[in-house]
Amino acid sequence: MARVLRAEGEGCLAEAVVVLKDGGLIAYPSDTVYGLGAAASDDGAVRRLFGVKDRAGEKALSLLLADAADMASLCAQVPLLAMILAGRFWPGPFTLVLKRSLAFHSLALGGGDSVAVRVPDHPFLRELIRRLGEPITGTSANRSGQPACRSAQEVERELGEVVDLIIDGGPSGAGQESTVIDITSGTLKIVREGAIRREEVQRVARAAWAT
Repeated sequence: MARVLRAEGEGCLAEAVVVLKDGGLIAYPSDTVYGLGAAASDDGAVRRLFGVKDRAGEKALSLLLADAADMASLCAQVPLLAMILAGRFWPGPFTLVLKRSLAFHSLALGGGDSVAVRVPDHPFLRELIRRLGEPITGTSANRSGQPACRSAQEVERELGEVVDLIIDGGPSGAGQESTVIDITSGTLKIVREGAIRREEVQRVARAAWAT
């Protein structure tokens, strides 16, 4: 069974970083639902994560960043619209899909030429990513087709035998997944409406295009 550590406990951050650097999987609290994390650059860990979720390897995973500035190392370019949307909705339950940089490689991208990125509104999680020094996967902690877990206890029941560490940060924030916006084509496409309503996203985009 996975170890369970309290997020505010002494040494929890350091232990989570060690697990990720050693190729392990962690379940973590966030501002949306509990997530399942692997270091983005670790092919073995990402491959294992796909297996745990029973998810096809060509179905890309989103990546979590510590800061909006981290987009530059993952994306081919960061359009003005992306910067405006990130400035309005990050940190928060908002995922941007952009064209990936040719220099950035991760099995989490499912072999595609785009990358989905988000800065979570969760200080523990952002600090974990900073200390790790790279993005982590941002997929929900559940098997494909099952409801997303909203507490460490739910994660333990669902995935306790197949992950290495569960970080207990109490009930998840919004309890709702992020809104996903694809702007790889230069226009705004709402892939999934989540915690942020489409009307709010469209309002910010219209204001951006008007300037």
